[in-house]
Amino acid sequence: MRLDGIPLWDGTEPRGPVDLTWEPDRITGVTPAAPRDDDLCVIPGLVDTHVHLIGYAGDGSADFTTWPLVTTRDEQVLHGVAHAQRAMRHGVTTLRDLAGDEAQVAIRRAFDAGILPGPRIQVHGVVGMTAGHNDLFVPPAFPLRKPTADGPDECRKLVRAWARAGMDGIKLTTSGGVLSIGDKSVWRNYTREEIRAVVDEAHALGMLVASHAHTEDGIRVAVEEGVDSIEHGTLMSRDLAEKLAAQRTPVAPTLLINEAITEGRVPVPEDARIKAGELVVQRDALFAEAARLGVRFVLGTDANGHHVQFGDQLAEIVHMTRVFGMDAGAALRAATSDAADAIRMPVGRIAPGLGADLLVMRGRPWERIEDLTVDNIVAVVSRGHVVAGRLP
Repeated sequence: MRLDGIPLWDGTEPRGPVDLTWEPDRITGVTPAAPRDDDLCVIPGLVDTHVHLIGYAGDGSADFTTWPLVTTRDEQVLHGVAHAQRAMRHGVTTLRDLAGDEAQVAIRRAFDAGILPGPRIQVHGVVGMTAGHNDLFVPPAFPLRKPTADGPDECRKLVRAWARAGMDGIKLTTSGGVLSIGDKSVWRNYTREEIRAVVDEAHALGMLVASHAHTEDGIRVAVEEGVDSIEHGTLMSRDLAEKLAAQRTPVAPTLLINEAITEGRVPVPEDARIKAGELVVQRDALFAEAARLGVRFVLGTDANGHHVQFGDQLAEIVHMTRVFGMDAGAALRAATSDAADAIRMPVGRIAPGLGADLLVMRGRPWERIEDLTVDNIVAVVSRGHVVAGRLP
């Protein structure tokens, strides 16, 4: 397949009009060309490094807490497929699920095998403690709980179990959370010895470790013990920002979800709204300073179909420019080449030999970030196939 004479932004910089060719699933040629349609452009497919596919995907709403408890896993898989395909049609061609199990692995395998059209997916299994952030999404009296691990040996064992299940990586919790029931964001999650065991075992098995961390203490211990990315990073102090910038550790800031919870734009328990508000009131100034210090922010939305919809990723990128003070090109890099590099996926750029994920859009979003809207998408190519719209 091919596109002729359309201006290209290749994931790092504008290249002017090019002839672009690909054969599923590999870009085969990018060559300068005479312009043919200057109103359009081509950019790489977007990469969201922090999502949760399993959640209600139908019309209307369902209770965020109880729906997973009363819905069979077979049905949940179908909702996860719907979320992934919706993201893909809205230009997000790579997703990393950060609370996965065998269900998301099954979705990934079905997409990879071409059984269903779908984006590229990575799946991370959670390693969390009893009464930790991940454990507290389930009410105390409910008997069917997600696996937990306490003590370094149990932590190592759970990492190995997730590797056996086919996970791409591990999500570690080093602070409490917002939506988990009854905890506080300031709660310590895991001792240093347990965190060290998780990171060591995951790295020994070739798996990345993403750390959920809102608080300064949670971020600090995660960074010092060598995690590969920070998720949320809300209360990042100046010295931590300097360390993260020096190490080039990716940070997924999940901006819109915490604002939606704080402002009551989505149904949440009152304690969750209060917890989010306590974080957001300090967040923007800390993030703006971190961006000035060179912290490597990447697109990570926490999209789950309830608090943030699949398809809202474009709005999150626009919002990153406002909170961080970054320009349009930097925000696009955070959502394409930099995000892909952060999760080690051969996408996020348009260059020969890489995966054929790309968007045809109206406008120049690397110059005017406001052009990055769902309405401006003309066509989405995922794994070399047109999955939304039509090629010009």
